[in-house]
Amino acid sequence: MTLMNVLVDFARTGRIGPLHCGMPLTEAEDLLGPGRPHPAHIMKGPDIDGYPYSWNGLRLVVTQRAVSGIWINLWRGSTAKLPPLVLPDSESFEATVLREELVTALDTAGCHHEVNSVLTFGEQSSILTQPAEVCAVFSLPGRDHHVPHHDRHYLDVMHKHTA
Repeated sequence: MTLMNVLVDFARTGRIGPLHCGMPLTEAEDLLGPGRPHPAHIMKGPDIDGYPYSWNGLRLVVTQRAVSGIWINLWRGSTAKLPPLVLPDSESFEATVLREELVTALDTAGCHHEVNSVLTFGEQSSILTQPAEVCAVFSLPGRDHHVPHHDRHYLDVMHKHTA
C-alpha cells in the first residue's frame, strides 16, 4: 500500500479503509485510538458540532457524535503522517503529490473527476471525483516548501463531507 493507493481509493469510494462518513465517532476511535479533539470540544463538551478530531494528517469532522467529514492533510516537502490503519509506515512516504500525478492515477483507476470551480481560483485549483464526491485541493508551494517545482500545483488536502 502506498500513499497514492490510499488517495485513489479515497477518491473512488469516499472511504478510507473502514472509515466512512456516518460512522459513530466511538467506532472510529476504536479503530484509530483516541483522537486529538479540537479545542472547541474541550471547552464546550463533546456535543458541539462541526469540529474535527485529529490523528496527525487525518481529521474526522464530527456532527452529533458521528463522522460528517474526512480530511487527509498533506504537507508538501515532508513525509506523510497518517495513522497506521490508514497507511502503515506512513512516514516512509513523501507527502509531496503533484496535481498531474494524482490526476493520472485517478484516470488509470477509472475514477471520473472534474474541475471544482468553487475552489479553483488564483494560485489554487481543485477537482471533485464522481460518484464519491471527494474534493482534492492543490496550490502552488511557498518559498519555504522544499519541492522540485515551485511553478506546479501540489496536493494540500483531500476531503469528503456529508451534506
